Amino acid sequence: MVEESAFRGMIGFLNKIGVYDVILPFLLVFTIIFAILEKTKIFGTEKIDGQEMTKKNIDAMVAFVMAFLVIASTKLVGIINEVMANVVLLVILGVCFLLLVGVFFAGDKEFSLKDFPTWQNIFMVLMFIGIVAIFLNALGWLHYLEILFENWNAEWASSIIFIVIIIGFIAWITRTPKEESKSDKK
Repeated sequence: MVEESAFRGMIGFLNKIGVYDVILPFLLVFTIIFAILEKTKIFGTEKIDGQEMTKKNIDAMVAFVMAFLVIASTKLVGIINEVMANVVLLVILGVCFLLLVGVFFAGDKEFSLKDFPTWQNIFMVLMFIGIVAIFLNALGWLHYLEILFENWNAEWASSIIFIVIIIGFIAWITRTPKEESKSDKK
């Protein structure tokens, strides 16, 4: 049997007093909502000493209430905890990928995906798909896709592929051709 360390005991104590299921979700929701309200200036601004300032007291109160409403729902807190844990795994995966790619770019110039805009866009789309899948899984909605694929057969597959091909063909036939630029005509 593995002996429990002092740090593991501290984590257990923090869990018992509600740090992970009350305090951290509250702070996360409060910070995100407050930042959005400050950035968007939904409640307007006021002049203080000749400077335009957001109404921080209203923004803070709305963020405070919304954060309390979130932590009042154990289901929402569970979803937030699951989503954040999986998003962190996605971030770690991205960093590991960049570390591996960086091995091949040792030299004078620092590696950046900005030098490869196509790859940057591909990874942004993949990360977005990953985040959407994480949220759908946390909400339990991916279960419906599992049911769909369990009942999948060759007739369904061929019908959907046929419809996609027909739609693609119609889109290709009815598209408006782009005008040639002046440099292409010369």
